[in-house]
Amino acid sequence: MKLINIGFGNLVSDARLIAIASPESLPIKRIIQDSKERGTLIDASFGRKTRAVLVMDSDHVILSALQPEKIAARISGEEGDTDE
Repeated sequence: MKLINIGFGNLVSDARLIAIASPESLPIKRIIQDSKERGTLIDASFGRKTRAVLVMDSDHVILSALQPEKIAARISGEEGDTDE
C-alpha cells in the first residue's frame, strides 16, 4: 500500500483508488452531486478550485485542487510530493 499526497497534506491509498477524473464533464458532476447527497463526498481542495475528482473503491468521492496528471505522476513515482 502506497499513500499518495493529493494536496495540502491529504493522503489517499493508491490501492483503494479506482479513477482520477477532471470535474468538467456532466457525468462527473452527477457523480459529485450523488456523492454529496449520500454523504460520501470528501472535499480536500481547501476552498480552491476543484481540478481532480478521485473515485475510491469504498464509494467515496474525493475532490482535490491538484491536476489529475500531477496526481497520476505521484502514483507512478515520477514526481516529488513537495509542490502544492
